[in-house]
Amino acid sequence: MFEIPKLHHTQSGNFFLMAGPCAIEGEEMAMQIAERLKTITDKLQIPLIFKGSYRKANRSRLDSFTGIGDEKALRILQKVSQAFDVPTVTDIHESQEAAMAAEYVDVLQIPAFLCRQTDLLVAAANTGKVVNIKKGQFLSGEAMRFAVDKVRESGNEKVILTDRGNSFGYSDMVVDFRNLPEMQSTGAPVVMDVTHSLQQPNQSSGVTGGKPALIETIAKAAIAVGADGLFIETHPQPSIAKSDGANMLPLDQLEGLMQKLIRIRQAIS
Repeated sequence: MFEIPKLHHTQSGNFFLMAGPCAIEGEEMAMQIAERLKTITDKLQIPLIFKGSYRKANRSRLDSFTGIGDEKALRILQKVSQAFDVPTVTDIHESQEAAMAAEYVDVLQIPAFLCRQTDLLVAAANTGKVVNIKKGQFLSGEAMRFAVDKVRESGNEKVILTDRGNSFGYSDMVVDFRNLPEMQSTGAPVVMDVTHSLQQPNQSSGVTGGKPALIETIAKAAIAVGADGLFIETHPQPSIAKSDGANMLPLDQLEGLMQKLIRIRQAIS
């Protein structure tokens, strides 16, 4: 059974990486990204968790891409895990989805907007899977201890917390790096969601914007502050990605970024 990476006991001592496309668009795309991620992370000794949403429930417009079908996408995630021997993570949105998704993936992710939903947290905890809770854009890091308590008091100690920035006005995000050590005080590993923290939501077009040029900046700062892991959405061609392409990292830039971050990690260790 997959467990949370014991980072300080690995040979490399590196941070771990949650990475993959925003949404599962098809098997060929998912396998292509997973193969490249596996090659990079094996080479650099970075523990990898492959990420892909089987359905996008939180969209601004009704005509936005939401998925290729729940079971079809979940089976692709399962195939990725089996083909490359990597754990997988996907987000769930309603309590009844927890048991379904748990049949296919190793980590259940609670979206930031839903991090206070008690029934959802308890349902995820009850599967026995690792639960990754994203911090709400409207919450402080300190407030996330209550979300952690809900999972632990349901009998599941396997919790990860992920920061994805805080709302700044109506259409921007800002990262308060105080949130990372505040969340680490719960004893849970803490991840910085680099790409979502650079979103520009609530655009007049109804399509979320982003500032991908700052991905390296946020990632470097997170590692310097002591983040246990990073969350990065990546795609071979972000401009044609069906979801959140505006804030994705081009796949061919990932290895170079990881090499820089490893040097920062080594410098502060």
